[in-house]
Amino acid sequence: MIQPSTLDFLKKLKKNNNRDWFEKNKNAYKEAQADVEQCVTAIIAGIRSFDKRVDSSLEAKKCLFRIYRDTRFSNNKTPYKTNMGASINPGGRMAAVPGYYLHIEPSGCFLAGGMYQPPPPELLKIRQEIDYNQAEFRKLLAGKEFKKYFDGLDTIEKLKTTPKGFPKDHPALDLLQHKHFIVSHTLKDAELSAKTFNKHATAVFKAMHPLALFLQRAID
Repeated sequence: MIQPSTLDFLKKLKKNNNRDWFEKNKNAYKEAQADVEQCVTAIIAGIRSFDKRVDSSLEAKKCLFRIYRDTRFSNNKTPYKTNMGASINPGGRMAAVPGYYLHIEPSGCFLAGGMYQPPPPELLKIRQEIDYNQAEFRKLLAGKEFKKYFDGLDTIEKLKTTPKGFPKDHPALDLLQHKHFIVSHTLKDAELSAKTFNKHATAVFKAMHPLALFLQRAID
């Protein structure tokens, strides 16, 4: 579970996104960071029970994202992110493989997973795997446990045209047009602080596990 104090820190940071305030409240940040780390540690253990790609070497600190923003190429010069997150992938947050994601942001918390913005070679492999195994992929998306938590693939940046190399009348065109193969499950702030949160997060991630395995097979 995530302590209410962690969300409270992020609310205050959003109102005071400057270095002076952050330095004065560095201890509160460290407490929030430790809180998220312990939660992610528990979630990793839950994921390990069904996804054998996640072995005992994966530590929470390898999954957590930095709170410091890279402002060099952005018009937004605020120095800190107003959310905390973790990408729980085999190999940690930097590994370009299908995995699981926890996003902690007041009034904007969610769980997600799959592959976000796969590089062109991997994107082509995923589309080819769907081309070869369309029925299997549709069955996966229609699964009872899957639909319990997800409405389908997120449609962010989905193409309106036909991907290069595929016919315009392809029966799986609606799937091939995706550029990201991710699903997400929104959370209320109170759910993160409930004693059942880790159990709930594990159940959500387990439901998306078949998607992770399909995508992993595609890029291997």
